[in-house]
Parts: sequence; C-alpha cells; structure tokens
Amino acid sequence: MRNATLRQLRVFESAARHLSLTRAAEELHLTAPAVSIQVRQLEGHAGAELFERAGRRLRLTQEGEEVLRHARGILGHIRGAEEALAELDTLGRGLLDVAVINAGDHFFPWIVAAFRERHPGIRVRITVQNRDELLARLAAHETDLAVMSHPPAEPGHVATAFAPHPHVLAAAPGHPLARRRRIPLATVAGEPLLTRESGSATRLVMEQAFAEAGIVPRVEMEIASNETIKQAAAAGLGVGFLSAHALRQELALGSLVVLDVEGFPVMRKWYVVHRGDRRLPRIAQAFERFVLEKGEAIIRGAGAPPRPAAARGRR
Repeated sequence: MRNATLRQLRVFESAARHLSLTRAAEELHLTAPAVSIQVRQLEGHAGAELFERAGRRLRLTQEGEEVLRHARGILGHIRGAEEALAELDTLGRGLLDVAVINAGDHFFPWIVAAFRERHPGIRVRITVQNRDELLARLAAHETDLAVMSHPPAEPGHVATAFAPHPHVLAAAPGHPLARRRRIPLATVAGEPLLTRESGSATRLVMEQAFAEAGIVPRVEMEIASNETIKQAAAAGLGVGFLSAHALRQELALGSLVVLDVEGFPVMRKWYVVHRGDRRLPRIAQAFERFVLEKGEAIIRGAGAPPRPAAARGRR
C-alpha cells in the first residue's frame, strides 16, 4: 500500500460510501471508467479485491472494510492538517464546510447568510443529503457540522438541539380530507401516502408516528425528494408526510393545504451535530455557536408554522 495515492484513497472512499462507482464519479466530477481505474490501481497496491458484486450493487470485501477504515483515518488527518493551517488565519477567511438534511434546505441558507454578514470574507460549502448520507460524511471527516432532526444514537457524536421541527400531512386543496376537522390518523392511513425514502430523517419520523399509534400506513410512493413529494401531492396522487418548513411556498400559493389530523403536527427538534473525536476548525466552532444562539429566531423569521386548512376556515 506504500505506493497508493491520496487520489486513489479519495476515490475508493467515495465508492465505498455510495457502494456505487457511478455515484462516486458524479460526486467527484469524474467519469465512471476513471473511478474504476483508480479503484483497480488501489486493489493492485493492496494485493486484494476491495469490492465484490452483490446483484446490481457493490459490497465491500473484508479487505475492503479494512482499507476503508485506514483510508478514512488518513484522509481525516490530511483534512485536519489543512484545517490547522487555515486556522493560522483569522475568522475573517477560511472555509465553512457544513451539511443539512433535505428538509432543512428551505431555511438553512438563511442561517448561513446571517452568519456571513458577520464574517463576509469566508467561503462556504453546503451539502444537502439525507440523514444516512450526512452521517457517512461526518464519519469520513468530509464535513464539519451537520444539521438534522434525528440525532445519531451511536457514540462518537455531539448533538445539540436548537429549534423545534414540526411535521405535517399535506394534500391538494381539493382532497376529500382537506376541509375535515380532527381527522383520525387511522383514516389518513387508508389514503395513499407519499413519503421520503428509507434512511431519511423525515421517513424515520413518519414511521415512529404511525408505529406509536399502532397503525400501518398505506405507503403509495417512496420519493427521495421533498419537492417531488409536494408536486405529487398537489397533483392528487396522495397525502404527503413532510417537514412543515418545506411547505411555506406551496401554502402561500394555495397548491397544498395542511390536513387537520389528530396528534399533528408531530414535533421533533433540529440538532447541530459533529463528531466528538475531532477538533472543529475555528470557523465551524463559531458557526455552531451562532446556530445555537440565533438559529431558532432565524427559522421563525423565515415564516410562521402553517395551520391546517380546516383551522383556517374557522374564523
């Protein structure tokens, strides 16, 4: 392995995280053949196959698991060295590398913008992915902080709540349930449900809400995009389970309404999360303090939580 390059390790780590050469190529802005070549060269240095085929997907071999563990450690040390050099400068410059789950992309840029008003010289990189993908990026030291609504239970993470996070059920204005009051959740469970994919924080909240009620929902579609769920609900394909923060524009335009369902909204919290086994760059430390102090107020300022359509009609 002494002749392995950092480029090969970065390509391998991305392919191992996604278990897909194609997705690794997209992330690294390379071609799939280029990724394949880098992986094969690393396998040559290791003297072992690092992946095996499992149907149409890749799976790490035991050798691959071991190389991945060391590769992430090496890349983390390299990143740490880069950050330590950057910290020799002041907070007026440097890179803020942060991530947020998909449900937070409607307010998170406002928090970043408010922070940049204090530090206008910084550069910012924002990653938007589902919860599992963000946790993988944290584990690989590829991002400093992540904002999510379902903190990791595994040790090694530091998660601090900073704002409430309501979840609601939304449908087209013409849906039969749109003007009903106090709808039993069992009634909604009989409707076609539009929900996020497994691995997303919103899906976890949805599964918990129905499980606590002892109800099995009728999941019509799994969609890896809040925007597509909203459009599908507006088109009459079913009822969408969504973060209330993701609905403000549609409610204002009247393309969706919030259903008045018993036990809703389902309340969770927003958390800022980072790894406890690494020292955050100064700019990330400052941003974390800013989120904890100002995040809730900025989210509230972006718009009031939506009320159910039936409640709006009771004036």
